[in-house]
Amino acid sequence: MKILLIEDEPNVISFVRRGLMEARHEVSVAMDGLTGLQMIRSALPDVVLLDVMLPGMNGVELCRKVRSQNIGVPIIMLTALGTSENIVMGLETGADDYITKPFKFTELLARISAVVRRSHGKSAVDNSVIQVDDLALDTLGKLVTRSGERINLTATEYNLLEFLVKNKGRVFSRLEILEKVWDINFNTNTNVVDVYINHVRRKIDRPGAKKLIHTVVGMGYVLREDAD
Repeated sequence: MKILLIEDEPNVISFVRRGLMEARHEVSVAMDGLTGLQMIRSALPDVVLLDVMLPGMNGVELCRKVRSQNIGVPIIMLTALGTSENIVMGLETGADDYITKPFKFTELLARISAVVRRSHGKSAVDNSVIQVDDLALDTLGKLVTRSGERINLTATEYNLLEFLVKNKGRVFSRLEILEKVWDINFNTNTNVVDVYINHVRRKIDRPGAKKLIHTVVGMGYVLREDAD
């Protein structure tokens, strides 16, 4: 399971990361709220463990932003702020669970398993939307929006975009894209990949919008949020 720990206390990071890795989980760490928000968008973790008192952006505000962007990843808040008011605030902003420090590691593992089970039990619609910056792709409805505006794509354009979105951050050669999107597993002289990349770019990377589809010279194409 991919777990993102957003925490700024080195001792807590060391304790939690070591225990999770011993339990055979893959662990990433962000030490401030802004980095944590970016990693939630880019790394697509299965669970987020979120401290409240963070530099840059506190955990409550981060949780609120995540939920406002329709990102349904389970979030467990880990914090020393254990009053009823703090717990209610955390849950009302979208956290799935709330654990006060100090805590037993066995309890944390049980809570992680519980929120994942609940998440998998939700309507598939809740988990069908993939978000990259302000681009949202609904894999069930086959719908694409950017900044809330519907983008009309052909079936092939949608399949290409879905492939890139699901593999965001990875560079793919033209041949690899042909294999995955068109099921062509031999080298050809066709420029169909370039043609369809340009079609999709014109529709989602409109003037004034952040560029998402990038050309990597000599290698191929990648979809990512950062600039060239």
